[in-house]
Amino acid sequence: MTKLKRIVSLVVFVPIGIVLIVLAVANRQVVTLALNPFRPQDSILSVSAPFFVFVFLAILVGMVIGASVTWWKQGHYRRQARVEAKEAVKWQKEHKAIAARRG
Repeated sequence: MTKLKRIVSLVVFVPIGIVLIVLAVANRQVVTLALNPFRPQDSILSVSAPFFVFVFLAILVGMVIGASVTWWKQGHYRRQARVEAKEAVKWQKEHKAIAARRG
């Protein structure tokens, strides 16, 4: 099973890495991200970097936001799992106590 996981990860991650490298090489031009819509030439609220940096940051921020929302939405299920685990431990203790009294 471990070899299969390794092969699948290579088949998936190597092409993704190649695409990211090609994207970075193709988009090396320096661009300016202006955060002031009224005066875009204002250098205080602008950042200059190669374009691929902004693309990678956008992907990273999207992944973090998506993971956070997913984690938050699944909180109900995690809470339910904790409650059920506590109940299972309680039932196991009761079962052991009953078995000890009988035996």
